[in-house]
Amino acid sequence: MAEARPARYVKLGRVLGPAGVRGWLKVQSYTDPPENLLQHRSWLLLDAQGAREARTVAESVFDGRWLRARFEGVEDRDAAELLSGCDIEIERSALPPTAAREYYRDDLIGLRVVNGEGRELGRVGHFIEAPAAPVMVVTGERELWIPALPSHLRRVDLERGEIEVDWPEGL
Repeated sequence: MAEARPARYVKLGRVLGPAGVRGWLKVQSYTDPPENLLQHRSWLLLDAQGAREARTVAESVFDGRWLRARFEGVEDRDAAELLSGCDIEIERSALPPTAAREYYRDDLIGLRVVNGEGRELGRVGHFIEAPAAPVMVVTGERELWIPALPSHLRRVDLERGEIEVDWPEGL
């Protein structure tokens, strides 16, 4: 009998804090477009101690900049405040497959990054949300912040565990 693989989780957002007095939360989405997070009604909240708690979204709205959500059982500001700072995760198996040249950021973490000349720049450590575009933080001899845009990402090879970027050695 095949051994069951442990569930993998993908971070899709973060609870920023309460929004009003009736249990609503302000949420930062890491999805593109941001409202895609609202397609999932069951979220896993990961707190600073690493504990996961399943929550069901009772109501949600996107105002063009922020998501606002209210969970079942969260009825006031005090209860909402307790969830501030939690990461929002979804089981990887619940996400749709990606199209060509589309990737979940979680799948890129830890991949080796090389430039067009084949020089290794380091490994993807994490992503940062920037106003113009997400930034891929590459840790190697020095830390590089590379915009995660098609103009900079030449090739992603998940099987080889490698990303080729258009990034000159001197930057």
